[in-house]
This record gives sequence, C-alpha cells and structure tokens, in this order.
Amino acid sequence: MSSKWFDFEANADSGAYSFQQRKLQDHPEGIADILGASHLWESGYTGAGVHVGIFDTGLSSHHPHFKKIALTTDWTEEGSAEDSLGHGTFVAGIVGSSKECLGFAPDAEIYSYRVFTSKKISYTTWFLDAFNHAIHAGINILNLSIGGPDFNDQPFVEKVLELSANNIIVISAIGNDGPLYGTLNNPADQLDVIGVGGLDYKNQLSPFSSRGMTTWELPFGYGRVKPDLLAYGQSVVSSSLNGGCKTLSGTSVSSPVVAGIVTLLASTLPEPQRWNILNPASIKQILMDGAQVLPNANIFEQGHGRADLLRSWDALSRYKAHVSFSPKQLDLTQCPYMWPYCEQPIYYTAMPLTVNVTIINGLGVTGQIVGEPEWIGRLNSEFVELSFTYPELLWPWTGYLSVSIRVTKAARKWMGVVEGYVRVKIQSPPGVGETTFREQTRDILLKLNVIPTPPRAKRILWDQFHNLRYPSGYFPRDVLRASSQPFDWNGDHPHTNFKDLYDYLRRSGFFIEILGSPFTCFNSSHYGTLMIVDPEEEFYQDEIVKFQQDIEAGMSVLVIGDWYNVDVIEKIRFFDDNTRQWWTPLTGGSNIPAINDLLSPYKMAFGDRVFHSSFRLGNNVATFASGNAIATFPQGGILIPFEMSDESSDIVSGTKEAYKVPIIGLYQTSPNNASSEDDAQAPNLPGRIALFGDSSCLDSGSGQQNNCYWLVKDLLMFTSQSTLTKEFQQYPASRADYVSKRLALPERVQGNNLRKFSRVLSGEKVTCNEQAFLVAKQEDYSYWTWLSNSPDAPMDGIFIEQVAIIQKAATARGPLVSSLVAPIFLLAISLCLLFAATRHYTKSAAATGGVPWMTTV
Repeated sequence: MSSKWFDFEANADSGAYSFQQRKLQDHPEGIADILGASHLWESGYTGAGVHVGIFDTGLSSHHPHFKKIALTTDWTEEGSAEDSLGHGTFVAGIVGSSKECLGFAPDAEIYSYRVFTSKKISYTTWFLDAFNHAIHAGINILNLSIGGPDFNDQPFVEKVLELSANNIIVISAIGNDGPLYGTLNNPADQLDVIGVGGLDYKNQLSPFSSRGMTTWELPFGYGRVKPDLLAYGQSVVSSSLNGGCKTLSGTSVSSPVVAGIVTLLASTLPEPQRWNILNPASIKQILMDGAQVLPNANIFEQGHGRADLLRSWDALSRYKAHVSFSPKQLDLTQCPYMWPYCEQPIYYTAMPLTVNVTIINGLGVTGQIVGEPEWIGRLNSEFVELSFTYPELLWPWTGYLSVSIRVTKAARKWMGVVEGYVRVKIQSPPGVGETTFREQTRDILLKLNVIPTPPRAKRILWDQFHNLRYPSGYFPRDVLRASSQPFDWNGDHPHTNFKDLYDYLRRSGFFIEILGSPFTCFNSSHYGTLMIVDPEEEFYQDEIVKFQQDIEAGMSVLVIGDWYNVDVIEKIRFFDDNTRQWWTPLTGGSNIPAINDLLSPYKMAFGDRVFHSSFRLGNNVATFASGNAIATFPQGGILIPFEMSDESSDIVSGTKEAYKVPIIGLYQTSPNNASSEDDAQAPNLPGRIALFGDSSCLDSGSGQQNNCYWLVKDLLMFTSQSTLTKEFQQYPASRADYVSKRLALPERVQGNNLRKFSRVLSGEKVTCNEQAFLVAKQEDYSYWTWLSNSPDAPMDGIFIEQVAIIQKAATARGPLVSSLVAPIFLLAISLCLLFAATRHYTKSAAATGGVPWMTTV
C-alpha cells in the first residue's frame, strides 16, 4: 500500500492585528467580507448548487456553522468521518460557513473526505479511492490543502490529471517552505491545478509561502511558473472544531480562500449552462485576469498576483472560451516581476535561454498546436533565433510551449532590445452543440535585452547535469543537524536554493549560465570557470577526459563538495512506518568518490570525514556545516586549514574530536597557448582549480547563520582572473604533495540503488543543448540525430537520444533543441473520453510505490 506522511504547518495566531485584521474582528463575515463577497450575496449568489469536495481531516456532520453538509466520508482505517484535529473544519468553514465567521459560499454543498488519521497520517491509496468517489459523486470543485515534494508519485499525479479531465476544478496549496525557492509542493505544481500561495493583509508576500520554479524539469531544462496566484493566508478567521471561530495561517488557508471564490463565482451562472462555461482552464483564466500583480515580488513568488473576487466576477461576466498563456507575456526586461530572466541579458554564444509557457486551453479538455509556432519579429529580430518544444496533445485543459532563445553572431558586439511575438494556433474538438473544430490563434509578446558577449573571465558555467535529488531516491540533506528536512529536494539550481548566491554573483559582475548536459556538450573556450557544486551524479569516462583537455586548454574549475562517510550514510538510514521500508541514502551530501575520480589526474581528493565549525578568513566569517576536508593536494598548491569538529565521529561513536584540516585549496596549472574566440586580448589563459569542502554556506535554505558568498567570489577571482585576494596571499604554496595522515579516501557505498536514479550508471541516452541537428520526418515525429561534422559533437561513449517530440525552428538556420525535457503524463483513462490517443514524449520516472514526507500546508 503506497503511503504518504503528513504534518500540519498551519498554526494558530495570536497577538497584534493590522487594520484589516481588526476589520476581521469587527465584521464576523471575516475573510469573505474582506474580499467583497457581500456584493455577490446581495445579488442573491451564495454558492447554491455547487458541490465542493474538502479532502482533509474530516468534518462533523452536525457542525453548527454549516447549512448544507451533503456528505461526510472516512477513507482512513479509523472508522470515523469526524474531525479530531480542526484543520478540515477550518478549511471547510472558509468555503461554506454560514454562521459567526462566514465563508464565501454558505449555501454550497460540502462533501467532506477524511483522508488523514488523528495522527496526521495518510496513504496514497486512500486519496486514490476518495478521488474516484469524487468523480462519480459529481464534485465540481475540490480543495487540497495538502502537498509534498514527491511529484514522482505517479498514481497520485495521474489521478489528479483524471480529476481535471472530468471537469473537476482542483485547487491546492503551494506549500509552507518559503522563503526558499524551488519548494513548490505537489499537486499544486501541476499544470492543470490552480496552485495558491499566501500573502498577508498588507498585501505582502507571506514569508512561509513556497516559491517556484517547478523542479520537475531539472536538471535537463528549466522549470515553469508557479504559484498561479496568491490569496490571504495569514491570521485568517474561520470555523473552529466545535463552533466559534479561530485564526490560522498557512497556504492551507490560502487555498480554500480561492476555492471559496471559485464556488461563489460558479453560483452566479445559471445551472443549465454553468459547467459548460466553467472548467479547470476557464476558471484559471478568470482568476488570472482578475488578479492584481504585487509591485515588489517576482513571478516565481506570486504568479499572476493577488486573487480578487470582484475583478474576477467582472472577468466572468465577459468570458468567452479562449486560449491564454502563463506568463501572459514574455517581457524579459520587466524587473523585478520577470526575475531571473530580467536579471541577466543574453548574448552571443550563451547557453540557450529557455522560457516555459503554460498553455491554458479554454477551448476544450484536449487540443493540439496546429502547424508550427511562428516568431514574428518587430524590433531587431535579426539578432535572435528561436526554437520551440511542445507536446503533440494538450491535455487536460493545459499544455506547455518551451521557447528557447539564442543570440546570433551578428549581435556579438551589439546592445539593444529585441521585440516580437510568438504566434501559436490551437485547435480543439467541437463543443456542445457544435459541428466544427474550435480554433484560435494567439500571440505572446517576447521582449528581451541583448548585450555584447562578456569577457571570458566574467562567464561562469554552472554544472546542473550532475545534480540529483529527491524525489524519488533518498538523496540526503547537506546539513546533517537539520534532521527535520531529511531529503535534498530543492533542485540545487542557481534560481532555486542557490538564488541568493546567484544574485550576489550577478551584483559582483559575473554572468552565470546553466549546463544541463554532460561536459562533452559545451565549448570551454567561452567560459572562465566551470562551477561544480555539490554533485550527486557520476561522471562519464569521456567527461573526465574532456575535463582534463579543457583545463589544459585554459578553462578553470571551482569544485564545491560536501560530506561523505559510509558509516554516517548507514547511521542516517531509517525505517519509514508509512512506506514500511528502509530508506538508505544513495550517496552522501555529495558523491565524493565520483568527484575524486574527476580530480585524480591532479592529485586532488576530498576525504572521508564530516566536519562542522565556523571559520574566519580576514574580516569574514562563514559557517561550515557537515562539510568535507581535502585529503590530497599537489605540490605548488595553496591549502587553507582551520580547526574543525569531527562530526562523523560524534554521529557514529559519540566521540568528540576537533583538529585542523584544510578545507580550501587553490592550484595554478602550467600556462598554455590556448586562445579564446571571445577574449583575443588574453590568448594565454592557464587553467586553475579551486576546491572548497562545503556547499551549505552557499545554500539559501540551509539555515546557516553566516553565508560564504564572499568566499565564492574570491575563489572565482582566482579561477577566472588568476587574482589572489589578500586573505589568500598569506598562505604559502606547498613545497611537496600533501597527503593527509588522518583522512582516508572514501569508497563508494556497496549494494545501493544509485544506478536506478543515475543517468550515467544506467547508460541512459542524453541530449546536448546546443548542437547542429539533422531532421528526419517519420510518422509525424521529428527525430534529431547528430550531424557528423558538428564541431562540438560528443566523444564516443556518450549516447545521444532520438527525442520523440515535436520541435521546430523559427529560423532558416536550423533547429535548436531546447534544454527542456518536460515531464508531462499523457494518459488514456477509461473514465474520460479523449478525442485522440495520447503518446509519451518524455521519460517518466517509475512510480515510487509510496514515498514519505507529504504535508498538509
């Protein structure tokens, strides 16, 4: 039996109230009154005839606040539909309470599905059974104030898709893991679901509200925009367990606020036509059209902005079935709203910039893109070329269009704005009473800044390809003392949990590009430094060979490791009562044996101990949390040691030890004659290597008091520009090879299941980002294969996949494959009839069979 573990993060509030919070006290209508529900009530609209499913901790069928509890059901093993925790009652009250603290739709019919035990435990199978019941019971709107990071729980994910395909509007909390980025919860991160974040009564983003981007697509490509919108979620008043009112905070509160808005809006339409007009696409469009953008938050924080009931009511009154996009437009010059796109202009030879657009298809549950998307240039369009990736079938109600952009050689020294439109034609089958297919052509604005190609020394290439994370394997946390967060699940991307470091490096003048493919897929002459941060993946042998060649040719490298100790890995193994199986880490915080293989030609290696302390370098202090130390280093290198506590000894045997170990290493390789196409003024650039033993002080989500962004900058000054800061200059170069007497070289864990999640070990075929391709038509597919004369073609041993996706180029220069490999689950489901059979265009991870750590939010 697959299972999930739940924990409640919404909490009771007390203390001072703002003006609007005082209004809540003065007006018992509460949150509904704040958003103007009384205007609709006065017009006779109160949610009548709308069936709302609340999947939560249950609800008493005799609760005094509710007029129309249509059904209370129990899907747990406890045999009671009653709420013993109060969470489900509170959530239901926001939607449909009719007394004291009024909900939005007091005449809505409430269907309560108890899917949590009194110990806050639930199982995937309980949800699946309850979802099936909701489909057959004719539920119109379904609120899920729950979520978790496991987007690979395929039975759950696919059943949510089935709900949407059956015209059930699914609304879900985005999560309470903010302000860290890359913390979106499932199912709110799904295309078809309305994902809701939180804000306070001052219209400020709630610090607890999870941030985007979606991480389904990493490390191959780039995520999508989520949340969809925000709603009030702090100090909200609603029904308490046995009557009366209380306050709670969390996105589990924000979600039913939107569910209440949708329920009330639905009741404004005549029942015979109501569900011909409203569906998961149209209601999302109406909410987005009515939302108000916050001025100081970006799109991965707020989506389309704050939900507004009255503006959405107006949008509903004017609604006609149509296609729309999220984001509504691609104005990549608009800051801060379009961060990170607006933060870094694009330039010639940069990795392709990928923007993922969600297609919201109000024309029908299924649809398709007809013909090819077009790039219609309006201003300086000759300086860019575009490529598009999209599925053959848009289902249910949604799809994606991945737009990849690169700058042409003509703009190598040009600066300016490029502007134009991407034109897409969507077709869906006829609607009720119609005989012809529905079609609509829509344009989406694209506007971006182009700059001259920066000097090589300022360009950093971030290795994303070798990062692995939960779900579904047990990739452990980087800070061992942070036991409340067992998994590494935030993507390890410069735009997720390394966001603050990214912003710091951009302010320092560096340009950061993302490598989503193996080392054999890029031209090293473009980059001053390759950054390898906290990798869990293995390295292809051909990557190791090219790595050496690139350093010999002048590329520098910064490697940032993390903890690794076989005994500690075994020690943090745990038995999960929910999944009823042992969970053993697949590697340490980093895959140190793989890093050591990469560095072995240079006599460099990290050790097998785990260290914890703080260290000072000059006037700067940083926290070193569950990091690694350098075990070997070559003659002529600079090693910087500090006294550290041996955390591995403490964890394994309870022994307290502290001793001095090197955690920073700097090494200058011999000069060479390599030249750079982009930097003719500096034709002789020797490659340099820098090592640092801990990634936690780079990570925005590690909770460390003292970050080390300053250290990363200093290390990049060394690798990219051969500049030793005064803090580094006080340490002399070693006169002999260094070999630690305390630190051994770690061995790989034997018998683990890393192969299941490793593209390298499994021999999975991979695709490079930016290459020349040959197109062969075959049964309406476009297949991409390597041109034999491609200057950057991979070396023997790297397999290239023929990607069965529809992809077209918008210029005559040939197609450019996007870095996106988007996971979209297209199913033929017996409970809904589709007008066309679906196909899989991407590899989907195998169903996990039950994964821990899903929470109510």
